[in-house]
Amino acid sequence: MSTVDRAERVPKQDRSRATRQRLLEAAVACLAEHGWAGSTVSVVAERAGVSRGAAQHHFPTREDLFTAAVEYVAEERSTALRALFPDGSRAADRREVVAALVDLYTGPLFRAALHLWVAASNEEQLGGRVTELEARVGRETHRIAVELLGADEARPGVRETVQGLLDMARGLGLANLLTDDTARRDRVVTQWARLLDGVLG
Repeated sequence: MSTVDRAERVPKQDRSRATRQRLLEAAVACLAEHGWAGSTVSVVAERAGVSRGAAQHHFPTREDLFTAAVEYVAEERSTALRALFPDGSRAADRREVVAALVDLYTGPLFRAALHLWVAASNEEQLGGRVTELEARVGRETHRIAVELLGADEARPGVRETVQGLLDMARGLGLANLLTDDTARRDRVVTQWARLLDGVLG
């Protein structure tokens, strides 16, 4: 391959990556705003500023697009969460860690994922993919929580306590879908931090 060919190929690869990223971000936004029924490939392509053909070049099916979108944003959020605590957690940071974990379950990513879960319960071709995706994202979130909280899962009850925290965070996310639950959420976060101090030491 000549130097000119390589020079032309790099910008093309960059454009392709940028198009893919725009599609993924647009898919999550559409799913969060319009739900599964209102989120078609055409709607996402228009929002991303690309043609339907370009969208289908990257994601041949609607299911490919939306499962990839939720996975992509989940990975981005995991990276952002780790970046908040680059040196790991200290006991004094525990409330901040709990608050950051709870924040994973509010906002457009959680709303998009929720629409995807509901659709998967009725759409056979989506069910298996979303179940597998949710298991993978759940395992990664649990790993991050254990790491940031400095939790020793070899101790009895610690694994269940961390999982309970994540289940509680998901519940707070659901409560926040219909009304602003900030005040109650802040009190619950504070109480969970105290509980974790007692269990984790």
